[in-house]
Amino acid sequence: MNKKEEIETPTAKQQVPFRNFPMVPKVVFGRGSFDQLGDILLPNRKSADAPMIFLVDDVFEGTDLVGRLPVIFQDQLIFISADEEPSTTQVDTLVARIKADHEEEASGIIGIGGGTLLDLAKAVSIMLNNKGSSSEYQGWDLVQRPSYYHVGIPTISGTGAEVSRTTVLSGPKRKLGINSDYSTFDQVILDPDLTQGVPKDQWFYTGMDCYIHCIESLQGTYLNAFSQSYGDISLQLCRDVFLGDLSPEESRDKLMMASWHGGMSIAYSQVGVAHAMSYGLSFVLGIRHGLGNCLVFQHLEEFYPKGVAEFKQMMAKHDVILPSGICKHLSEEELDQIVDIALGMVPLWENALGPDWQSKVSPEDLKRIYRKI
Repeated sequence: MNKKEEIETPTAKQQVPFRNFPMVPKVVFGRGSFDQLGDILLPNRKSADAPMIFLVDDVFEGTDLVGRLPVIFQDQLIFISADEEPSTTQVDTLVARIKADHEEEASGIIGIGGGTLLDLAKAVSIMLNNKGSSSEYQGWDLVQRPSYYHVGIPTISGTGAEVSRTTVLSGPKRKLGINSDYSTFDQVILDPDLTQGVPKDQWFYTGMDCYIHCIESLQGTYLNAFSQSYGDISLQLCRDVFLGDLSPEESRDKLMMASWHGGMSIAYSQVGVAHAMSYGLSFVLGIRHGLGNCLVFQHLEEFYPKGVAEFKQMMAKHDVILPSGICKHLSEEELDQIVDIALGMVPLWENALGPDWQSKVSPEDLKRIYRKI
């Protein structure tokens, strides 16, 4: 090897664009760990006048959980309905309210609930320190300034929102995430006890969000050893929960960890066809994300044959019957809008079908699938 080669070889290696993505720096796992929240928040309080803002799913209003919240000083507790998907309008309204209610800047944001509340907590923490509307940041790496300190506490398992760098929002024109390194939570508390009492259908749909994450990640063109290691673990945990014979405690523990690993599996990879198509259903028809994924996935045998077959086994085991006739009365204009939104999720299609994905799927192909739902 000559001197010129010795100089150029390491330089070429340094130019490889490996992703340098953030991970949640602190996490607590265990039944009853929610009661450590006060101690966890204390070192992150700026002053007695700088409040912690608790965004809590209103399903917990009037329950014992509220009495366990470490609300002190000028802290603010805001109950939020999770009946609808989070939106940019909702985020902007919350940010304006928090700023108007407090003279001091907030110490942090704590989101307690499912994916909706966790995504709202991420978005609000970002927008408290960034100008304009949250709709201006829908996309990839558009956030310029760091978020406020924010904590995620899931009360249902499956979305992976507790670990991802994405906060998915419905905006004026589209449903698209704020994908940013600043979205990732500073602290997560994983307490399986908080998932007790989740309605069966919601438990299944949200759990299937995790299962579908794994199928799409593990069969995607973006697959690598990092994402596969997490995806394999998550997929096996999902099978244990939805096809095994576990105690309720074991099921809650394992599904919570499946959600965590499933979220990590797409951090260095991506989801695929079901998620792309569910975005259109959610934006136009208001269908919740987990249910939307299930409605689409059941008809994706041509893309994920083994995954769809196993999904239907899980449905049968838990006596789950999905709604039907959802798209039966859609006009051509509405169907075109749903398809346009789905096809706009380019990274998802590239992961599913490769860089030449447009030659492998057409608007008519998607319309054919939507008409079955």
